[in-house]
Amino acid sequence: MDRRTKRNIIKGVKYLLIAIVTAVWFFPVYWLIATSLKTRLEMFAIPPKWLFNPVPDNFIDVFWERRYGLTPGPTEFPKFLFNSFFISLSSIGLVILIGTLAAYSFSRFELRGKNTWLFFILSTRMLPPIAVVIPIYLMYQRLGLLNNYIGLIALYIMFNMAFAVWMMKGFFDEIPRELDEAAMVDGYSRMGAFRKAVLPQALTGIAATAVFCLIMAWNEFLFAYILSGFDTRTVPVALARIRGESGINWGTITATEVIYITPVIVFTFFLQKYLLRGITFGTVKGR
Repeated sequence: MDRRTKRNIIKGVKYLLIAIVTAVWFFPVYWLIATSLKTRLEMFAIPPKWLFNPVPDNFIDVFWERRYGLTPGPTEFPKFLFNSFFISLSSIGLVILIGTLAAYSFSRFELRGKNTWLFFILSTRMLPPIAVVIPIYLMYQRLGLLNNYIGLIALYIMFNMAFAVWMMKGFFDEIPRELDEAAMVDGYSRMGAFRKAVLPQALTGIAATAVFCLIMAWNEFLFAYILSGFDTRTVPVALARIRGESGINWGTITATEVIYITPVIVFTFFLQKYLLRGITFGTVKGR
């Protein structure tokens, strides 16, 4: 066997392994989408039906409630979806704003106790959420933040801040300090140099951080389940409460999940090049 043939065989085996791993990873997503488009009989058919006529009934049920003997009406799902968007995007916007300034400060200035402060920020993510949920619940009860947008937004800011500061600091460390100094020589103030010279270079890191923070805030369940009420309920909490008149309505659940994961997939797709750079750039180098 010559070297060219051996190289082609190795390349073929690599592609085959990649195809197998990809198929295994995508199969639950395919099954979720397929189930959302099946009738109830087709969902539980044995053997499973791989070929079927897609029906939109489950997606209609997500937005339009049809109960036997009662007048049909709109569901509360749009309200829950709005809550997820509002809470996630509000917390991410504030995390990016505060985290960017904090990361830039840690990167450029020799602060007293700098490493201690960085460790303190990171330590907020060391405790598992289940260990702090009761103290936070009691604190929120005293402060009147239960079933309140501000309460959940503040909580998600706190939990994402450590990740944002540490990740964006790595990006700012990669940007030469001479860029700031050149801008200040040209007459810009420190903040002017940050906005005009440094910030455009850090947009990749900011976009990657925003994607990771969105995924964490969008999918968070425990605190939303404990701290939210009907008015501030997010989609993950609403999903846990979906039950039909004759048991769990898997068609409605899968259709809701398909609708719910679509914005994150679209958002991640458009920012995938920044996401890949965020994984392989600042965080890996860890500077």
